[in-house]
Amino acid sequence: MYFLPFFERLAESPWSAGLHESEIAYSLIESFHVWSLCLFFGMTIMFDLRLLGWIMRDVPVSEVIRRLQPWTIAGFILMVISGTLLFYAIPLRSYQNLFFRGKMILLLLAGLNVLIFHSRVFPSVAKWDADARPPRLARLAGAFSLVLWIGIVVSGRMIAYNWFDCDRQPQPDIINFLTSCPGTE
Repeated sequence: MYFLPFFERLAESPWSAGLHESEIAYSLIESFHVWSLCLFFGMTIMFDLRLLGWIMRDVPVSEVIRRLQPWTIAGFILMVISGTLLFYAIPLRSYQNLFFRGKMILLLLAGLNVLIFHSRVFPSVAKWDADARPPRLARLAGAFSLVLWIGIVVSGRMIAYNWFDCDRQPQPDIINFLTSCPGTE
């Protein structure tokens, strides 16, 4: 409930309301978000499947990263920009959405997975670069990445079909607490 007033003010801002009420802007941004997600997720799936040793087994991991990383980074940057604009268009509804909150938690875990992979696993790539089946930690990083990104995509899609809107009362107290529904303490 601490952040609720901030998101209420943000939702009432002219720019947020204008973006949400625009006949074409929100739809275009949402479409762009999906397109950039496809680019990012496609590259991520290819890399994760290589880490699992399921595809491109004869291509060194460093070569796969070298070729996919620029596209992955571009897709990620565009996805974050468009996602931020989508959030800004409906900040209060997003803040109170359990699927949005779940997506943000999964995004943090995915970022942590990337950080651990690049700081702990990838520095030793010279030892296993050409192996058809990378070491266990690399495979785990790839598996976690796939699971997390599938969860992110599913929870992101479910944001539009939120069954726990604050407008739908009565709801169980735990749902009202988790969604920060006002006046339900």
